[in-house]
Amino acid sequence: MSRVLVCAAAVPAVLITAACSSDSGDSKGKGADSSAQQSASGSTQPSASASPTVQAAAYKKLPDACAVLSKKTLTNLVPSGTSGKKGSSDDPSSRASCSWSSLDNNGVKGSQFRWLNISLLRFDSDTTRGSGEAQAHTYFGQQVKDAEAVDGAKNTKGTPLSGTGSEATAVRYDLKKKEGLFKQQTVVARVENVVVTLDYNGAGLAGEKTPDADDLTKSAQAAVKEAIGAVSSANGGSSSGGSASGSSASPSQSASKPSSKAPSKSASSGASPSESAAKKN
Repeated sequence: MSRVLVCAAAVPAVLITAACSSDSGDSKGKGADSSAQQSASGSTQPSASASPTVQAAAYKKLPDACAVLSKKTLTNLVPSGTSGKKGSSDDPSSRASCSWSSLDNNGVKGSQFRWLNISLLRFDSDTTRGSGEAQAHTYFGQQVKDAEAVDGAKNTKGTPLSGTGSEATAVRYDLKKKEGLFKQQTVVARVENVVVTLDYNGAGLAGEKTPDADDLTKSAQAAVKEAIGAVSSANGGSSSGGSASGSSASPSQSASKPSSKAPSKSASSGASPSESAAKKN
């Protein structure tokens, strides 16, 4: 009996010892498991995402707007023209413009009037607004729409052009003013991340014959190709005014407008090119 009591008394101690040993081991095991899980979690947890990027703009600068056309071309468009009048710009590398006017006065037989304006707008790539090319594509479309919606315009006709930069459209219309009937040509072209807008109008004043719209359009289209070549040449590329390597980009959100609507205004005067032409005349 005494042996039984001694053994019975010893059992709780053994059990307690075993239980303590078991708890201690579990605690260490759980701590190790927790550390391993943290280590594994730390090694597999993705790092902060990289900053979004966009395709770099193809063209970094613009040529002098008053020098994009040769003397021969200017003589053809504005035969009795004055020297180019450079538009004001707070950033010539992003926006530039130049205008010329011509009045061939034939006295009592009337006069032939011509007015030419070229504006250049370049877009930089931006992580918020998108690539420069996409912004330029959006602005290109807006410029075409503006030219097709001039107040008072009659016989408006828009024609897409091939072989002129990345994309181009010619818009022509008649505009009746007190001085006479003006034949307006607006050619909008995009090459990569630059948009070239050329406004060209002519009128026969004081009884002179109204100029032929087809002739004016042909001259305007040739001038735009020359301007596109000047943009490429200014950035170290070929001076050819043909198709550029960049393809039309999908429309993106406007360039916080400039680009008016990203911007919808002319680089030189704060009015859209087509409006500027109308006001000038």
